[in-house]
Amino acid sequence: MHSINLFVHFQLSFVGQEAESIPGIIGSKYGKVVKILDLSYNQLRSLKGLQGFENLEELILDNNQLGDDVEIPQLTKLHTLTLNKNRISFSIFTNLEVLLDKIAHNLPSLKYLSLLSNQACPNELSSLHRDEEDYQRYRYYVLYRLPNLTFLDSRPVRSKEREEAQRVGSYMKIVAPSANEMVKEKSPYSPLPSNTMAPGDHKGTFGRCRYIYFGKHSEGNRFIRNDEL
Repeated sequence: MHSINLFVHFQLSFVGQEAESIPGIIGSKYGKVVKILDLSYNQLRSLKGLQGFENLEELILDNNQLGDDVEIPQLTKLHTLTLNKNRISFSIFTNLEVLLDKIAHNLPSLKYLSLLSNQACPNELSSLHRDEEDYQRYRYYVLYRLPNLTFLDSRPVRSKEREEAQRVGSYMKIVAPSANEMVKEKSPYSPLPSNTMAPGDHKGTFGRCRYIYFGKHSEGNRFIRNDEL
């Protein structure tokens, strides 16, 4: 049985219940009054059912199964959204741009966004092959798409960073290829023969060279003294 805990200050916690969807009773019973909703540590794959939370200001969705194509309802008062450790990634069909478009359109008051431990957030938490430069490019792109953010992931947004994001952010878009596209196309050209030859069928030659090189005219030998030979 799911456990629903309503705390003071209009906060509702529905954590660690392995739910794949938001129970309808949450919205129908508490949607009008809840301002902080914690749905972390579930198995959520969609946000269907959040439409009734018209006064929601903070939404915590960490450790779920939400992907790039998640539909985000219109929540005009929401200022904080955390999507840490979900399944938001780069792909050929859906990418970070699509998600940011939904956020910009449906969450106009958003100030704080966190996407840590998602593939779409390229830092050491998501991939050992990422570095600080990759993460900074990602920040520029997100801030370019969402210029009203004051906090992204674990860092506040500085005024200089915001200005730089508006200058270069449009060039920072990254879409990773699909698994099939990552397989390189085999070139028809090769420096090696396509067929292996049978023993004794090669066309190599053998001969005797009339010139023997002793190395005394080598440029390198100018720096070697006789007592070092």
